[in-house]
Amino acid sequence: MSTQQKITPCLWYDGQAEEAAAFYTSLFKDSRITEVQRYGKEGPGTPGSPMLVVFELAGQTYTALNGGPQFNFTEAISLSVDCEDQAEVDELWAKLSEGGEEGPCGWLKDKYGLSWQIIPRALPELLADPDPEKAGRVMKAMLGMGKIDVQGLRDAYDNK
Repeated sequence: MSTQQKITPCLWYDGQAEEAAAFYTSLFKDSRITEVQRYGKEGPGTPGSPMLVVFELAGQTYTALNGGPQFNFTEAISLSVDCEDQAEVDELWAKLSEGGEEGPCGWLKDKYGLSWQIIPRALPELLADPDPEKAGRVMKAMLGMGKIDVQGLRDAYDNK
């Protein structure tokens, strides 16, 4: 017996919903497109074109809507990815930023304009250190980074 997810993020695209969902599901384990609903003759989209794409990323359900050009993504919402290590950070950073835009502090925009935070597990662990000086050094190091560098964080933590 499965339980339905109560809250599902809906991402608004201008014609690229199915392409974006296919791209995202190719990047994460336990990911798949589960449903594609298409516009009928009533519109407003072209009959037969994707209207709504339901997909899962690492077990989390999302919908992608081809709603048109009225709305664009902003950094006011982002998808934050908990990365196990630097290798995962490097891989996701390279793939998600290709054709997009790299930002500061682990943030980037993908080629569709969606904001992502690519965060190594070490970052929140080091920032949570009870020693405010160590945590402060890690914060200062992170603020100077684009893609997060785990060794750079550890060096700051150790005051190297």
